Amino acid sequence: MTESSNFWLVKSEEDVYPIEQLERDGTTMWDGIRNYEARNIMRDRMKPGDLVLYYHSNANPPGVAGLARVASAPYADPHQFDPESRYFDEKATKEEPRWVLVDMAFVETFPRFVPLDEIRDTPELEEMTLLKRMRLSVQPVDPAHFEVVCALGRRKDGA
Repeated sequence: MTESSNFWLVKSEEDVYPIEQLERDGTTMWDGIRNYEARNIMRDRMKPGDLVLYYHSNANPPGVAGLARVASAPYADPHQFDPESRYFDEKATKEEPRWVLVDMAFVETFPRFVPLDEIRDTPELEEMTLLKRMRLSVQPVDPAHFEVVCALGRRKDGA
């Protein structure tokens, strides 16, 4: 399907930054990540070109809305240095930043939204990281699981 070497799922609250906003913007900084494990994934494992399942969390229902692509190498999240930002970190310095981000680019909105319940009910996805009580906003996705979710999102309703 793709030459991407890694696949990911990122969570965004639908009322904060839905996939439609990413489509309008084209690219965005994936900022505000303040969990060390999620930060380490972005810093150490995400590569430009990797494909990403775009998950709407805290939605009714939550689920995968489409695809994005990692559009940059990781770099320091500028908000950690801004005392006016809610993401300010007084321990971060420009010489030793504590938080990183990557840019995300829009790829596609799926013709059909893939709700979490459908992911749970799909036998091929029973081992998907998302279903293992993984609360991280950035998480790895097995290539086979990525393919299944994409097929569900691109399926015609009723198929």
